Amino acid sequence: MQRIARIIFDNGDSNKLSLLEQYNSLLALLRKNLTERTFSILGQPKLIDNNQYIGWYSHLEGQPILLNNIENEEHKQQIEKTLHTRINDIELAIKSMSLTNEEQALISSWLPRIKSLGNSIYVINDEPVIVNSLEEPILPKSPVTPPPPPKPFWRWWYWLLLALFIIGLLALLWYFFCPYGEEKTPEPIVVQNVEEPQTVANPLVELPKEPEIKPVPQEVEPVVEPKSEPAPAPVEEVKNCIPKENVTNNKDAPKMVMIFDNSASMTITLMESQASINKYLNANFDAMSEEEADAYERRMTRLPNRLSKSKEVALSSIDKIQQNIDISLVTLTSCPAAQTTPFYGYQNRNKLKNKIKRLSPLEYNSATPLYNGVKQASKLLDGVNRDDYILIISDGEDNCTRANICTLANKIAKEKPRLKINIVDIAGEHKIDCVAKSTGGNVYIAKNPTQLINQMNSAVSNMNISKPICE
Repeated sequence: MQRIARIIFDNGDSNKLSLLEQYNSLLALLRKNLTERTFSILGQPKLIDNNQYIGWYSHLEGQPILLNNIENEEHKQQIEKTLHTRINDIELAIKSMSLTNEEQALISSWLPRIKSLGNSIYVINDEPVIVNSLEEPILPKSPVTPPPPPKPFWRWWYWLLLALFIIGLLALLWYFFCPYGEEKTPEPIVVQNVEEPQTVANPLVELPKEPEIKPVPQEVEPVVEPKSEPAPAPVEEVKNCIPKENVTNNKDAPKMVMIFDNSASMTITLMESQASINKYLNANFDAMSEEEADAYERRMTRLPNRLSKSKEVALSSIDKIQQNIDISLVTLTSCPAAQTTPFYGYQNRNKLKNKIKRLSPLEYNSATPLYNGVKQASKLLDGVNRDDYILIISDGEDNCTRANICTLANKIAKEKPRLKINIVDIAGEHKIDCVAKSTGGNVYIAKNPTQLINQMNSAVSNMNISKPICE
């Protein structure tokens, strides 16, 4: 680490001392959540020379120069663009961090100070470094858009006069040319007297009398009232909920085992690409200095990582599981065997949640006994007379035994046909898909925080064990 600046410091100024302490707390908070390159824009202060000066340091190597001393304007603009990009990266990382109210207040108060125009910007090998002024922030003024010029007054009158002229012209045309404008003289109505021809009776010819037609009486059919059909029996409404009595009397209710990977690989961050993760897993740490190795480790395990986000989503999923389902936890921490818990009823789910919250990989001897975990979980469940479920949350395959887990899954499927296994695969390497396929389950791939939330919800929803209690 090299010193890039030395600035006089008034150690009797309590406000400055407080700001310096806050800034160091901010660096400690951001260090674990930023990439090394993004973190490098933040200069690191240290009181030196009997606290008479602040020395500003950086891990970057090279000759530091002030940004304002760069004469090439194009080069200067490129450095400023890099600086804005790094600050944007910090803001994006902050949005994904899980912060307390105190931490959120600290970051909110310091973001304007990081962006302040009063800071000194040093450049080391085209990488900007901020030396904070520890003064009130000076933020760039947002450009003010001038109001549009007022429209000339005469244009309004122009359009009004034009509209009145057109209306008057149309009225004249209607008056002179409309066929209904002329009044027509009604024609006189001629009434002719038409005499009806009279029939002259001839005494010599006797007209035959018309036979008298007697009305034929019609038969009246009796009115038959329709027989009333019996009303159809009411169809019982099928409710997608659980009766309250089933919550207390849940002997026949399904049960669930959650298999949770608690190995060291679960500490890998969810904020890096798969290519970057593969490079990290194959990295030669012996070729690095201790500082480089520590920095690389912090970057690749920063929050949110696989374990922290899996725990968060698992706790949320447990709240959605219906109240008559008892849940057990199987943790994969080290060889040779997985660790199991008893089943927790609805009233004791807080104990289950606390166990998940406390999950932390071992610093040494960390491993993933997945074969043994699946075997133990299946023994805890019936899977013959009722539907039972296993949910696996893992990022890889077993590294404790050479036994074939696909063979184990086929055996479970034959012995317990109503046992279904769903998998949330965080690494997306499809190494244990056979376990789900053999038991009629599904595999849900989740490589980032958003996918993990959605896929975990889908895995639980697919089991159809998230019904509410009937009211």
